[in-house]
Amino acid sequence: MRAMVMRGFGPPETAESVELPDPEPGPGEVVVRMRAAGVNYPDLLVVEGRYQHKPPLPFTPGKELAGEVLAIGWEVTNFVAGDRVMVQVEHGAFAERVVARQEQCLEIPDEMPFDDAASMGLVYQTAWFALRERARFQPGETVLVNGATGGVGLAAVQLVKALGGTALAGVTTPAKAQAAVDAGADHVIDLSVADLRDGLRAQVHAVTEGKGADVCIDMLGGDPFDAAMRALAWCGRMVVVGFAAGRIPEIKANYLLVKNIEVSGLQWSDYRDRTPAVMAKAQAEIFRLYGEGKLKPAIMARLPLDRMAEALALIRDRKVIGKIVLEA
Repeated sequence: MRAMVMRGFGPPETAESVELPDPEPGPGEVVVRMRAAGVNYPDLLVVEGRYQHKPPLPFTPGKELAGEVLAIGWEVTNFVAGDRVMVQVEHGAFAERVVARQEQCLEIPDEMPFDDAASMGLVYQTAWFALRERARFQPGETVLVNGATGGVGLAAVQLVKALGGTALAGVTTPAKAQAAVDAGADHVIDLSVADLRDGLRAQVHAVTEGKGADVCIDMLGGDPFDAAMRALAWCGRMVVVGFAAGRIPEIKANYLLVKNIEVSGLQWSDYRDRTPAVMAKAQAEIFRLYGEGKLKPAIMARLPLDRMAEALALIRDRKVIGKIVLEA
């Protein structure tokens, strides 16, 4: 089988397309033929050696895929050969055949194309857990999404609308704002304004009658995070998802006290590994909303497997709106 392999941590351009032996399933494992694999920002961090979990070298990157079960190991009870599944793994998805534990696999609806399935795991699950678990989102609330044109951002905007909220799309590049509007955003918040510290709050207050945002899902960190803290409503909830802006922010605890603000973090892969039943529940709701026409992944490009480096370079250079999918 073909697989993309990193022999050391570094730029995605150092990846190699190599031939490897076809894998065999062990107890409780399945082998899946990859039809489509989602490319995500964490994949870039893994490849560059900047992710919190570093795989042993050499390794195949990739955290999610969709395809068909080819073989099952002893003790597998959930699947048979031929089942259509989506798979969430720590790494290894960028290969023609992938071994996964059965609890890392979920059956996908018959009507769902593989490219959509490969795009509706990590980013939609991250957005779901940020909203449902960490922020305890309620219908009618207003949610500011910082970094709203990335994969998680667009998924969060769609989910806020699907679950009955008002979505404010925080965008650092106004030229990309239309993608957030197309995803259902009620208002666009310009994060490129000169005086972001006061300018973000002024924009949020202007569209919330001075109340502020009930929830902020922040993928950026840095100055946008600091400014968003000032734009939260009383008893607002901030969920930290990532630091794409580069700087890890620091929080003054007295500010939390004055406005009864709550800040929490989200490491989605912990839910995947520690509570697979909760992950399955989340994905079931995501699939249901997809079937109702309320969710639809924004796939910017579909590339062959051996163009993985190009896909990750586009993410690195911030040229991606939505998702890129690799196909085999």
